Amino acid sequence: MKKSLRWVIPVILITGLLCAFLVYVGTYYHADAAAQAALVSDENVRVTQTEFGWLFDGASEEHALIFYPGGKVEATAYAPICRELAQMGVDVCLVEMPFRLASFGQNKADEILASMDYGHWYIGGHSLGGVIASIYAAEHPESLDGVILLAAYAVQPLDDELSTVLIYGTEDGVLNMDRYRENLEYVPAHAVEHVIEGGNHAQFGSYGVQKGDGEALIAPEQQVEETVRVIAGSVLEINR
Repeated sequence: MKKSLRWVIPVILITGLLCAFLVYVGTYYHADAAAQAALVSDENVRVTQTEFGWLFDGASEEHALIFYPGGKVEATAYAPICRELAQMGVDVCLVEMPFRLASFGQNKADEILASMDYGHWYIGGHSLGGVIASIYAAEHPESLDGVILLAAYAVQPLDDELSTVLIYGTEDGVLNMDRYRENLEYVPAHAVEHVIEGGNHAQFGSYGVQKGDGEALIAPEQQVEETVRVIAGSVLEINR
């Protein structure tokens, strides 16, 4: 084989892989109209676009949650749940991830923690975002007060001092329940586990039907409301 041709196959392979990756990340779940509406500021919550994504700034000056979106989901799809949390007393830093995959932005929380001043910090996320958030929490327990996992599980042992909340729906067809149960050994014994009757995987966000998911038996607004109530209750009760 001529020397000039030795580079052809590797270049073709690399180009093919790059094209496949771009096609993969270019197909994603878009935020719907309800999510877009939740991005509008009002007298209760001020929503601003930032370098890391969006800040949902409510009345709280003490409690803040860094939120990692689910894989291949437009970050703004989580605006409704972020807005509701801010109204309940937990400001939210919604992080926009490279390629909409939290795997490429695991340490995005660093810049947020360094640039903002809250007394109590939490990190969490939905699905893949929750898994990656749990890795960050496991590696930076000294910077956080707790972890919030929505339809997600920890993949490394979490410090016993971290308050931990796990929430999923009974109709979730995406969450790997076998892996979820196996990985409960990684969360503190005092972790709060809450199951939403009739909830599914996608309704933690606002981006429509997700492939492989179960059909929800409750309205999206009900799932968000119940989720927010559990999170806010746990966070504010713990730090009362």
